[in-house]
Formats: sequence, structure tokens, C-alpha cells
Amino acid sequence: MSISGPPADTPERQAYYDKISKRNLNPLWSVMGAIITREPRSACVPHLWNFAEMKELLLEAGSLITAKEAERRVLMLENPGMPGQNRITTSLYAGLQLVLPGEVAPAHRHSQSAVRFVLDGAGAHTSVDGERTIMQVGDFVITPPRAWHDHGNHSDEPMIWLDGLDIPTVSFYDASFAESSPEDERPVTRPVGHSMAQFGANMLPVDYEATQPSSPIFNYPYARTREALETMRRQQDWDPCHGLKMRFVNPVDGGSPMPTMSAFMQLLPKDFASSAYRSTDATIFAVVEGRGTTTIDGQPFAWGPKDVFVVPSWKWVSHHADEDAVIFSYSDRIAQQKLGLWREDRGNRVKD
Repeated sequence: MSISGPPADTPERQAYYDKISKRNLNPLWSVMGAIITREPRSACVPHLWNFAEMKELLLEAGSLITAKEAERRVLMLENPGMPGQNRITTSLYAGLQLVLPGEVAPAHRHSQSAVRFVLDGAGAHTSVDGERTIMQVGDFVITPPRAWHDHGNHSDEPMIWLDGLDIPTVSFYDASFAESSPEDERPVTRPVGHSMAQFGANMLPVDYEATQPSSPIFNYPYARTREALETMRRQQDWDPCHGLKMRFVNPVDGGSPMPTMSAFMQLLPKDFASSAYRSTDATIFAVVEGRGTTTIDGQPFAWGPKDVFVVPSWKWVSHHADEDAVIFSYSDRIAQQKLGLWREDRGNRVKD
């Protein structure tokens, strides 16, 4: 099975294959077309998770197990094409996490990078390596690899956010390490807003030297993101495939906030219908505001606030906004770009 077509089989060849298989050998030409494909092939399929249904199930889980007992009370969003594999795409994980009033999700750290996108509630906190941030709906929060982190909820309402991790990527490299803290909550050594003050105003401390590949900012507040989108809207500079789409950046170098995951926020104005688009980075979307429909590989998915949906690699996708809509997304684009693998197609105009 070469790229151009499978070679003919003969009794002599089959006898040869049987002989070499006993020596843990296998002929490349018999499988080349299956492992070096003309276009991406994936078991990942499009799917949408309705938030109202997910919230009800999460709250039910909250009555069955505590955040401390579970360590992370999360319902994983498993891609229907890859059941039992604990992943939403071939390289990424997603889950919805619940922290109830008065609870703490105990401190731990791990090799995996994590992004949090707040969907419901207000006032819970995440602490990362000695700094605490208060979380609001629409906030994009990161946990760098090997950083101590815990979550707590001192508000009077449940908090739910989308967790995105590179668990399958780290597992692929057999590079996973994890450690629990003897303390449920690590000591807070810096005031709230410290990292934003240092790194979020187009300035860096004069002698700053980066010691990690992740952004030193770990909360990108939705209020600032939304303001930026509205300012850009006035220019009416709409991308035909994305509306107005911005990427979150590491202020140190302008790259991705995380070494293996890219994150984005886009604005689709009312009645906007995007052109068809596809790219190699399978992408997870979470709706912040608005309603509309996204068509993925010919299948329509109607969405509303807080719904989550996934677009597989190299599948055509187009959006239609019934009203002004703001959508968060994340993918492994930065990892693919670093490896020279990422491609996009804007209607037969392929860009490497």
C-alpha cells in the first residue's frame, strides 16, 4: 500500500511477510498509504455539548463527591469518535470542572499545561505559584507546566469552567510527572493582580529574563478582551473566515501563552456568515455570548451561550451568527507551527 496505490500481493510475498514478522519486522510498502496519508485522517468527529445539560449533570456530581475527594471534580468531554480515550481531539483534553461554594480543589502540579475558560459563576479563585486571581465569566486563565495550583470558591454560587490540557500530547512523549501538595492551598505570597501589573501594560521589569516557555500572565480578564474586540469592531475589518479573531499572546515574546496550546477569541457580528475554512489544528470552541450555527463537514450545530463544540482537523467549517456572538477557542496550533506541520485552507487557497 504505497502512497500512490497498494502493490500487488503474491504467495511469495506473503510467505516473506510471515517470515520477517517472526523477527519483529514489517514491510513499509504494505502500510505506507495508511501511515503517511494524503490528507489528515482522524477518528475525531464534530460534536457539541449543551451547557444546560452539562451543568445539571455537574451539579448532580457535586452531590455525590466533594472537590477534595475527587481532587478535580471534572466531567471529561470525550470525543464520540474516540470513546474511552479521555480526549476531545487526538492531542488535547477537555473537561468541565465544578467547584461549589466553600470548597477547595487541592493543590497539585504536573507536567501538563492547562488552560481554564470560565463559563459560569463569579468570584472563585485560582492560585498559581503563590499568586491568586479572582475568576469571572469569560476569563482565560493558564496553569503553566510544573506550576503549583489550587482552586477555591469563597462565593455563594457554583463555579464552572472549561479545562483544556495537553494530556494526550504529554502522554505521547511519555513525559508525564505529577505531585500532590501536603497543603490544600499553597501560601499566597503576592497580591492579586501582581503579574498583570508587571507584564500586562506593554512593559516588562527592566532586568526580566524568562525562565519558562509560558506567559508570566496567568489571567487574561474577559473585560479587557471584550473591550479590545469592540474597539476593533469600529474598523469594520472583518476576516471572511473568522469575523474578528484575536489570539492570546505571551507578552514576553508575542508567542502563545502556553508552549503546546494556542488560544483565541473571536467576534461574529449579527447575521455574519463566514466563508468555509479548514486547518490542521482540531479546535475546541466555547461560546461566551450570542447564538448561531456552525456547520462542520456538512453537519450543522446550533449553539448558544456556554455551549462547547469541537471541529476536527482538516474539516470544512463555517459560522453563522444569529446575533452578536463572542467565541473562545483553543487548539494545538502553536505546537504544529513549531514543528512545521500547520496548514490552513481558505477555499482552495492552501497556506503552509
